[in-house]
Amino acid sequence: MKLSFLLLWRKAERFVDKTFESLIKWSLIAVAVSVVVGLIAAGFNFLLSECASLREKYPLILLSLPLCGLAVTAVYHILGLRFDKGTNMVIMAVRDGEKMTWKNTLSIFFGTVFTHFGGGSAGREGAALQIGGSVGSQIGLLLKFDKQDHRIITMCGMSAGFAALFGTPAAAALFSMEVISVGIMHYSAIVPCVIAAITGLKVSSFFGVKAMSVSVILESTNFTAYLRTALLAALCGLLSILFCYMLKMSGKAFSHFFKNQYIKTASGGVIVAALTFIIGTYDYNGAGSDAIMRAFVTPAGAEEFILKMIFTAITLGCGYKGGEILPVFFAGSAFGSFFAPLIGLDCSFGAAVGLCCLFCGVTNCPITAVILSMELFGAEHFIFYLLACSIAYVVSGYAGLYSEQKIVYSKLEPKYIDKKVGRK
Repeated sequence: MKLSFLLLWRKAERFVDKTFESLIKWSLIAVAVSVVVGLIAAGFNFLLSECASLREKYPLILLSLPLCGLAVTAVYHILGLRFDKGTNMVIMAVRDGEKMTWKNTLSIFFGTVFTHFGGGSAGREGAALQIGGSVGSQIGLLLKFDKQDHRIITMCGMSAGFAALFGTPAAAALFSMEVISVGIMHYSAIVPCVIAAITGLKVSSFFGVKAMSVSVILESTNFTAYLRTALLAALCGLLSILFCYMLKMSGKAFSHFFKNQYIKTASGGVIVAALTFIIGTYDYNGAGSDAIMRAFVTPAGAEEFILKMIFTAITLGCGYKGGEILPVFFAGSAFGSFFAPLIGLDCSFGAAVGLCCLFCGVTNCPITAVILSMELFGAEHFIFYLLACSIAYVVSGYAGLYSEQKIVYSKLEPKYIDKKVGRK
C-alpha cells in the first residue's frame, strides 16, 4: 500500500513538474515572439495607413501601380523567392516543419506596402500571418528547437500577427490552430497562441492599432429571422466557392498569357488602374476598410461585392502581395448589406452575417468565424452567427483560399478523407 502511494505521488510530481515547466517555457517564448511581431505589425500598419492616406490625397498615385508591381517582383527576385507560396508557406511550416527566414519577413512586408501604395486590391492578414509565422520560425531556429516546438512557435507568431493587425485576439489564437488541418485543432498550442495573441494586441494597440467597431441591428428574433439568416448564409457559402475559383483561375490565366513575371505583374497593374478609371471610383483599391464600414450603415449596391472580387482576383492573380481576408470582409459585408433588405433584414445585420460567413467559407474555419463575429459585433446575436457560420461552412464544400490547407475530415459525415482544398 505504501509502495503504491509512493509510485502515485512520483507520477503526480512528474506531471506537475512537466506541466508547469511547459507553461513557464511557452509563456516566456510566446511573450518574446509576440512583442517582436507586435512591434513589426505596428510599423507595418502605420505604413499601410500612410499609403491609404496618400492615395486619398493624391488619387493619381494609382498610375504608379504598374511600377509598384515591378518593385514587388524585384523584391522577391532579389531575395531569391521566385516561387514564393505566400500564406501557404506558413501552413507548410506548421504542418510539415518547413523553415521560414528573414527573407520571408522582408518580402511580404515590402511587397504588401508597394501593393497598397499603388492601389492594388489586397488585404493585410496574409502579410500578418507570414510576418508573424516567419518571425516565430526564425526565433525557433535561433533557439534550435526540435520539429514539434518549431511548429508551436510558428503558430505563436501567426496568432500574434493576426491579433496585432485585426484586434481580435480570441479569433487570432484559434485561427492559427484551426486553419492548418480542417477537422482537427492543434490544442497543444492553445496556451502559447492565446498568450501571443493577447500580447501582440497589447503591443500594437499601444501604437494606435484598433479593431473595427460597428453597430448591428436585428429588429426581430422570431422563427422567420432564423430562416432568413440561413438563406443568407447559404448564399455566402456559394459565394465563397466563386471567390476562391476566381482567385485560382486569375492566377492561372496570368501565368498562361505572361511568362515573364515582371510583365505579368505590371500588366495586372495596368488593368486594375484602367478598371478604376472606367468605373469612376477608388472604393476597390487598397483594403477597402471605409467601404466595409459603410456597408453597416447603408445598403450596398448590387455591383459592389462582385467588383471587389474582380479587383482582388486581378491584383493577387498577377503577382501583387497582401492578403485576401480584408477583401473577403469587403465582399461579404457588401453582399450581406445588399441582400439583407431584400428579405426583410437590416443591412447592418446582413453585413455582419455576410462578413463572417464568407470568411468562414473561404478559410474553412467555422469556430474562428463564430468567435470573430462576437469580437467584432458583440455576443447579442451569437446564436444567429453560430447558425450562419455552420451553414456557410457546409455549403462552401471543399473550396478554400489556401491550396496547402488540408481537409482531414469530411464536412458531411464523420469520415477521414485527408485531402487538400479544391481537390475532388
